[in-house]
Amino acid sequence: MTLGKEVMGEQPIFTCKAHVFHIDPKTKRSWMPASTAAVNVSFFYDSSRSLYRIISVEGSKAVINSTVTPTMTFTKTSQKFGQWSDVRANTVYGLGFSSESELQKFIDKFNEVKEATRTAISKVTANGVVTPVTSANASPVTSRAATGCDANPENLLDPPGGATSFQSPPNPNKIDDDVVHSRSHSLSAVQSNESPSHQIKLEKGGYGQSTNASQLDTAQLKYENDRLKLALAQSSANAKKWEIELATLKSNNARLTAALQESTANVDEWKRQLHSYKEENLRMKAKYQSDLENIKGGGDLADELRKEIHSLRRRVEELEAELDTKNKEVQQLNNLHKVSETSQSLQKENQELQATVKLAQSELDVALSAHESQRQVLLTLNQQLAVRISDLATIHEEISTALQT
Repeated sequence: MTLGKEVMGEQPIFTCKAHVFHIDPKTKRSWMPASTAAVNVSFFYDSSRSLYRIISVEGSKAVINSTVTPTMTFTKTSQKFGQWSDVRANTVYGLGFSSESELQKFIDKFNEVKEATRTAISKVTANGVVTPVTSANASPVTSRAATGCDANPENLLDPPGGATSFQSPPNPNKIDDDVVHSRSHSLSAVQSNESPSHQIKLEKGGYGQSTNASQLDTAQLKYENDRLKLALAQSSANAKKWEIELATLKSNNARLTAALQESTANVDEWKRQLHSYKEENLRMKAKYQSDLENIKGGGDLADELRKEIHSLRRRVEELEAELDTKNKEVQQLNNLHKVSETSQSLQKENQELQATVKLAQSELDVALSAHESQRQVLLTLNQQLAVRISDLATIHEEISTALQT
């Protein structure tokens, strides 16, 4: 059973802030800090058992869990420090406050709670029923075996140095009679063979018989045993749950590490691809720019075609001029009534010239068609180049967008 479940049925009646110290279990003469800073120290009241407890928790650790008894006394050992002894918890608690007024408020509440506890026990005793008052973190078995700090009535320690600004070291001879009585009583309880329940009955007038005391002691031991079993079961369940959570965290960590490594590798690969795309883009730009310049300027092939067409046209003009000359000569020969042979020869020459003209015309047509086909090829290349340039521009925009994101 955890401290949180124990406190669920109790009501806080007073809370303050203080540094918490425990007595050193080895030396019994020095203080050990139980809290790393000033923590809440609260008085709780358990109405079901008519008990008052002082509880302080830092994180998940209970630094104070003490049940108030009528024999307890809170001793002010300096201006801002005080202590009290818990016999059944087998320890001495020390509290360091930020001011003397805070310490005085705690002392007043402690005395008020102690008086209320004494009154409650008196009422229960008057009704003929004795309820054993047991500290929440110690069983009667450990109380019997405890021979620690409370066996010595002179165990008032100096306040710890350095933890808080405590002042006025205590007078070692200033020991309250109640403290001596409480510690002497705990020593006698340890040295005797009687149970704590029977000791309480003897102090209050010997009510009840030894049989009832034994039954109460057995019930208390059974209660403590059940609490320990529940705490052990819950600890085992928490340990399994923590093991599962740890395995899950390890698995998640491994997956995240793998994903991070993969992302890093992908980023490097994307950088390499981007660099290669940039280089290819530059090469394609230079190539198509050169092609465009060649197309705009005509290029060597276009120059050759132009020269060939010009020469063919000039040849046709020459042939036409020659043909006209021959026709004039034929007409002149006809007019002069040349002999038929001359006329026939001229006619043959005329036919040959006509054939030559036709041949030249056909060559011209072929040259023109070749020029037209070459022009179509150049136009096709120009269109393909424009498409490639558009694709390159699109790739360039996508790469720029990828770099920006």
